Amino acid sequence: MENFRKVRSEEGPEEGSAGTGPFADLAPGAVHMRVKEGSKIRNLLAFATASMAQPATRAIVFSGCGRAATKTVTCAEILKRRLAGLHQVTRLRYRSVREVWQSLPPDPGCPPASLSVLKNVPGLAILLSKDALDPRQPGYQPPGPRPGPPSSPAAPTAKRGPGNTAAGEGAPKRSQPEPGAGEEDRTA
Repeated sequence: MENFRKVRSEEGPEEGSAGTGPFADLAPGAVHMRVKEGSKIRNLLAFATASMAQPATRAIVFSGCGRAATKTVTCAEILKRRLAGLHQVTRLRYRSVREVWQSLPPDPGCPPASLSVLKNVPGLAILLSKDALDPRQPGYQPPGPRPGPPSSPAAPTAKRGPGNTAAGEGAPKRSQPEPGAGEEDRTA
């Protein structure tokens, strides 16, 4: 591909969507967050948190395609931690992208050749809802446990350093001879 350059990309319709998106039975007041590869997570979450704080907003959809899929999952997981009690449905989709490449002409007299590549790029759509969703649908996750106060460890652990032993270690370590010490220093 070093002798070709990309001229254009054309995105086709997403597989399994008839123009309504991945969730056909979504309430009209739902917020749709389109996550892009260059989107900042803090900006997405600031808007999503403010939107979900309004009583009229009952659901939010995060959707991302290609390299933005991991960022989509991150946004949904952080929002679920911030707002407890959200039901989740995840849908995997594919978007077809046609890339048109044109050859770099080696000679000024040669016409450039073109190449068309069809890719199926994976996409992800995550619905988070304040209202209960049907648990039988594929990709459903119930709300996680309510966040509580942080639990304290059963026994305090001390940091180990030179001369300090951890709790439960009563026997001192056997000393090792210095590296490079002669045979006469070692006794049985």
